Amino acid sequence: MIEPRLPPSPSTPSALSSTEIAIECQDGYVVHGHLWTQRDAQALSTVIINPATGVLARYYHHLARFLVEHGFTVITYDYRGIGASRPARLKGSGIRWRDWGEYDFDAVIRWARKRDAAHPLLVIGHSIGGFLPGFAAAAPEIDRMLTVGAQYAYYRDYAPAKRTQLILKWHVVMPLLTWASGYFPGRRLGWLEDLPAGVAAEWSFRKAAMETHYPSHERAALLARFAAVRAPILAVATTDDDFATPSALRRTLDYYRSSERSIVVLKPVDLGHASIGHFGLFHARHRDDFWQALLVWLRHGTNPWPTAVIHRAEPETGIPLPFAHEHGHQPERGVKSESEPKSH
Repeated sequence: MIEPRLPPSPSTPSALSSTEIAIECQDGYVVHGHLWTQRDAQALSTVIINPATGVLARYYHHLARFLVEHGFTVITYDYRGIGASRPARLKGSGIRWRDWGEYDFDAVIRWARKRDAAHPLLVIGHSIGGFLPGFAAAAPEIDRMLTVGAQYAYYRDYAPAKRTQLILKWHVVMPLLTWASGYFPGRRLGWLEDLPAGVAAEWSFRKAAMETHYPSHERAALLARFAAVRAPILAVATTDDDFATPSALRRTLDYYRSSERSIVVLKPVDLGHASIGHFGLFHARHRDDFWQALLVWLRHGTNPWPTAVIHRAEPETGIPLPFAHEHGHQPERGVKSESEPKSH
């Protein structure tokens, strides 16, 4: 896997404004980020960018600037335990993956809505950032979502050619180092940022059904929270993404049962590149292809890649999912794929 290389923060032209923000979550934790706006102009929508695991918000600043240049207000932020939101001591912090959605993202939604309740609220979620919204009680406030490489690290969904390598790295070495250090020392290894032990554990030991990672008495409420999200979702990945394979994308999106959801898989060559992988679509080299196209979805809710759709599902009604799962039954999720690839 190619790790994301942090670009320098983009310079801010006089027409753009980047303001540091601090947002208090419902449990009292404060997450830090930036509000990106265009001076003396009224944006028609606000976009929240949810990072991938162990990736600094700064990695998405070039995209934030691009979106502001095209009329959006943008919020970027670091999850608790990461970057500007890291506590003085990571060891023993008790921070979990779930907290990033249940508290951090939830607080950002509420902050954004308080700032502007009149215009659409959009979300771009990278990797786990495309799954976390379902944990947030405020997620029904979202009007539209675009996810890039959305998945939650179930090991059997990894691309077959890289599965053994990824399992050894993230499901063997990472938990061992986390046990020895009290947190995952990713920065020292060049494996993303340092991670709280709870986050590393959820990554390393994630089960096929996300809810089974949590106590049985919490599962119904968790699943109901995901089902409460009604925003249309366009999930994008590339054919060379070893994490976000078609099966991983399906597994992730099927939790959003009340949303209209489409999965698009793009070929790097169609964007003029030999490879892209799990992180590449956020690089500034894609401002004239992928970034331009995603504006269509953000502005109009129209899929700019209709010929690349591999799966589409309509919102479901009368959802008994929480209760069925609670009693050990596995209801049918989603609808049949239109043209599911036979290999990743």
